[in-house]
Amino acid sequence: MVIYDLMCSQGHHFEGWFQDLDDLSAQLEQKLLACPICADENISRLPSTFGLVKSGRPEPPAAPQPEAAAGQAREFMRRWEDFSHKLDREFDDVGAGFADEALKMHYGVSERRNIRGMSTEGQDEMLRKEGVEFFKFPVLSRKNTSPGGN
Repeated sequence: MVIYDLMCSQGHHFEGWFQDLDDLSAQLEQKLLACPICADENISRLPSTFGLVKSGRPEPPAAPQPEAAAGQAREFMRRWEDFSHKLDREFDDVGAGFADEALKMHYGVSERRNIRGMSTEGQDEMLRKEGVEFFKFPVLSRKNTSPGGN
């Protein structure tokens, strides 16, 4: 799996996990990607923020055989999907109101509970300054890709 930094035409930054660059390119071409904040499908790849190269290091271990790698990928996706379902069951989805609801709970205006949702980089920075603890990570999209579906 490779993680790429992405951005929609509205300027929202997010990450995507792909098998390789060809997989990302194919999904971009087929308009299978959408911004998790605004659902914009005009997505572009951003340059990586850093890279490290160390000379003189030993050769990496041999790549797993294709069938083993496919099995590992299936297992990873199964576990990630299980995790996503757990989030659906145990966390209230507050959508784009995540930052507002997190602040209300932080200051005792509303009852503390497990919430999930979306926030912008600016909102993330504000929440950190206010001392609100949160964790960001990508979730599997449940976008319907069947003919005629959105």
